[in-house]
Amino acid sequence: MDAALEALRDRVLAAGHAGRRLRIRGAGTKDFLGETLQGELLDTAAFAGIVDYEPSELVLTARAGTRLSAIEALLGAHQQFLAFEPPAFGGDPTLGGIVAAGLSGPRRASAGAARDFVLGARLLSAGGECLNFGGRVMKNVAGFDVARLLCGSFGILGVIVEVSIKVLPRPAEELTLGFEMSAADAIEAFNRWSRRPLPLSATSWHDGVARVRLSGVGAAVAAARAVLGGTPIAAEVAARWWAGLRDHTHPFLAPREPLWRVSVAATAPLLGLPGAKLVEWAGALRWLRSTAAAEDVREAARRAGGSAALWHGAGRVPAFEPLPPALLAIHRRLKAGFDPHGLFNPGRLVPGL
Repeated sequence: MDAALEALRDRVLAAGHAGRRLRIRGAGTKDFLGETLQGELLDTAAFAGIVDYEPSELVLTARAGTRLSAIEALLGAHQQFLAFEPPAFGGDPTLGGIVAAGLSGPRRASAGAARDFVLGARLLSAGGECLNFGGRVMKNVAGFDVARLLCGSFGILGVIVEVSIKVLPRPAEELTLGFEMSAADAIEAFNRWSRRPLPLSATSWHDGVARVRLSGVGAAVAAARAVLGGTPIAAEVAARWWAGLRDHTHPFLAPREPLWRVSVAATAPLLGLPGAKLVEWAGALRWLRSTAAAEDVREAARRAGGSAALWHGAGRVPAFEPLPPALLAIHRRLKAGFDPHGLFNPGRLVPGL
């Protein structure tokens, strides 16, 4: 066993024997997210490195502590990328943290979520075992897909130590178009355009301007531009805009409270809540700066077929939408199956879990 992995295993076993709890962390870029951090720090950053990468196979396998910058540099040299655009939040996250959080950037509505790109994973269990799930090829899943279950688990099931992930060729050309319109008109337009064979790779609305990114071969991008109209935005300006949304460096998404992340059906009308808004994912993701009561925000999201997470401002109310009893019972059974003594990231995802 690798020395760095052996060190992680020893820490896990020692904590288990002593009855201590562990807080798993890679780069700490998402420490702000979720419930209050608890437990003795278990740093995975030292367990890093590319295990396998064959560009022609479109699959990369790396250890959990591998930084996003290293992965993107390697993929970029072969004109490939992580199509779900994992956010960096102004830092340099690790692959394990990216998968554990399960977050995606502006391209999510067209390319898919982070979990759609995870092919396999290795998990260090509370008993010190390395469990293998999935594999390193595109078609490898049969039965219960535990590797994708780890996406969004926030480390409560175990220590992710290795991930195999699907990558894609970078688009040959990209163009962003701007349109002056209201939020309601933008949501309607995004959904109408999404039903057409157009190479949409990202959409957003903020402060009276809708933006649409087109990605693909030059002919397809040019044809879509002719259909949609709009005003072309300079490539450098557009790149800063989408990077600002991806990494939350845009001022609207800055770490000040309160900021709500509201996930609803893309076709849902405006929620009727006070405050400033930013819309992504063709209307399915809506950021809200509002002093409205937490229950009012969550009830409006539920009426629209979704849920609301308190992105900045956790502590006064649960960060994530409280789970209905049946779903909470499933979470408890999964936690008990993978981590029966509650060793990993206690309360990070669900209070008391």
